[in-house]
Amino acid sequence: MSIRFDLLATDSQSSARRGRLHTAHGVVETPVFMPVGTQGTVKAMLPESLEKLGAQIILGNTYHLFLRPGHELIRQMGGLHKFMNWSGPILTDSGGFQVFSLGKLRKIDEEGVRFQSHLDGAHKMITPESSIEIQQALGSDVIMVFDECIPYPATRDYVVDSTERSMRWARRCKEAHQREDGSALFGIVQGGMYEDLRKKSAADLVEIGFDGYAIGGLSVGEKAEVMYEVMDYTLPELPEDRPRYVMGVGTPENLIEGISRGVDMFDCVMPTRNARNGVLFTSFGKVSIKQARYRDDPLPIDPECDCYVCKNYSRAYLRHLYQSNEILSSMLNTMHNLHYYVQLLAQARQALEQGAFSDFKKEFYRRRQSGVELES
Repeated sequence: MSIRFDLLATDSQSSARRGRLHTAHGVVETPVFMPVGTQGTVKAMLPESLEKLGAQIILGNTYHLFLRPGHELIRQMGGLHKFMNWSGPILTDSGGFQVFSLGKLRKIDEEGVRFQSHLDGAHKMITPESSIEIQQALGSDVIMVFDECIPYPATRDYVVDSTERSMRWARRCKEAHQREDGSALFGIVQGGMYEDLRKKSAADLVEIGFDGYAIGGLSVGEKAEVMYEVMDYTLPELPEDRPRYVMGVGTPENLIEGISRGVDMFDCVMPTRNARNGVLFTSFGKVSIKQARYRDDPLPIDPECDCYVCKNYSRAYLRHLYQSNEILSSMLNTMHNLHYYVQLLAQARQALEQGAFSDFKKEFYRRRQSGVELES
């Protein structure tokens, strides 16, 4: 194996686990939140700032980097790590989610997906083999198989056909993956919201054999309770000695519930996208900094937060920046939100090490519910 996962501790009252993921570019302590760097950058953040706030691993996006500036150019520039000046591990998604979100601009067949670029309308194609080739050209540490992210809701017949095709694509990805570069390959469980299809997808992937396993097709419009049900009956089907990744999830509550069910890795644009829209995450809930109540508020966003933003800036100043449409608003808001997410997972890891995850979870909910009046 080009990647190693060590299971360090488990929780006696839930399925939560504390682990350590070894990759070609460093060690990742799990459970972990991975900031999303779609186009070779985590929006509004310097790589050095990401490192300082404790980010361990970030995401790159195969679809976007394939279209611009092109994976061959990035390969020529020394790979994505060097291109964007990030020395830590990088996970790249396969491009499937972005391609399938194009709707009428794409056509799926057994070979792969033909689509029109959202940039210039040029006709392009991604196959399982080319997705792997692109990700290896980028120099990714963790590569994802090419699959279809099934929309919600979807008919059972559609889900059956899509999931079976994704499994055939997964086998082709496994055959195309060149392990000499030290990259790991993760399979992705599909199956919509159907328990039997999810379990069959998981079993098929385990039979093929991957370095880690992800659950895809969540956070696509279903209720949180449905998401948790899918986790409940899917995660136990995955090997305990391999990392488990839930893709595109989610809110702080989603993360805590996912950890409780045995998830090791998360990613989501929520902290960065919300930051640019003036919504900040705190230990007591969300703060919509655009609201007039903060016009002359001298307090930091979260008085108990030790991030750079909370140590140096008031709510009044952050509101002023947002109202003025200043670039610094996105920078500071993003720094705070990512700090909150990264530290929340660090606290969960510490609680698991101390055998106190249940108490940690109860306190998390108590504090967030106490600040419900601050919801935007």
